[in-house]
Order: sequence, then structure tokens, then C-alpha cells
Amino acid sequence: MAEEHFEHDVGTEELAHLEIVGTLVRQLTKNATTSEIENSSYGAYFMNHGRGVFPADSTGVPFNAGSIAVSGDPIADLTEDLAAEQKARAVYDNILRMSDDPDVNDVIKFLRAREIVHFQRFGEALDQLQNTPALQGFCPGLASETKN
Repeated sequence: MAEEHFEHDVGTEELAHLEIVGTLVRQLTKNATTSEIENSSYGAYFMNHGRGVFPADSTGVPFNAGSIAVSGDPIADLTEDLAAEQKARAVYDNILRMSDDPDVNDVIKFLRAREIVHFQRFGEALDQLQNTPALQGFCPGLASETKN
């Protein structure tokens, strides 16, 4: 992955993760009976979205751009990216603790591994940014003086 494009590549891959998880949920629910759906925590979701895939968190809050943090400060933004990758990994860890389905677990392990790689790439970018003198002028967080 070219260094200057890695953030876009990671962003594209993260959108693919939404598709993978949505497909997984669809496959797990496609043969569920109406009674099974009504008697599960999936019932409220089903009332609004049927068997369609609708990106939302585990409490039903829909995905929106409000969850994407951008400050314009590369150090702050990379630090936010690092935190987001760790939070995603933690969610996958929690799913693996709860799931006994080997097919689901294989998908979740794949997604978890990708979050770890993303975390490593963002960490490398942050390290490079903080340790490359030519780049430091572009980072408000590294400026030695601030204007009042």
C-alpha cells in the first residue's frame, strides 16, 4: 500500500467491513421464522428494516458521518484513528467471547486481524509524522510556537 494513499485504502476497507458484517447478519437470519424473529432481540430491528441490511450499532443507533472525527490536525486525527481501530478490535473480541458458531468466528477473526493491521499502519504513520522534520511544519500539534 503506497504511504500517501493508505488512509483512503483503510477507509475503503472499513466500508467493506460494513458489507461483510451486513452479509453475515443476513445469512444468519435469512431462514429465521417470523416467530423466531419476534421472540429475539432482532424483533425491533425487523419491524423497521425487515431482512434488509441497515448499518447500526448494537443498540440500534444508525451509522452516520457523526462518528467520523476529523480535526484537521494530522496528529489528533491519527490518534483518533488508532483509538477507533482498538475499539473495533475490542468489539470483535467481545463477539468471539459470545459466539460458538465456527463460521461466524472465522469471519470475525478475519475482521479483527484487519483492525490490528490498520492500527499498526496508523501507528507507523504517526511515528513517521512525529519523526520527520520536513513534515513537522504541516502539523499544528508539533508546532513549537502558536500565534495568539
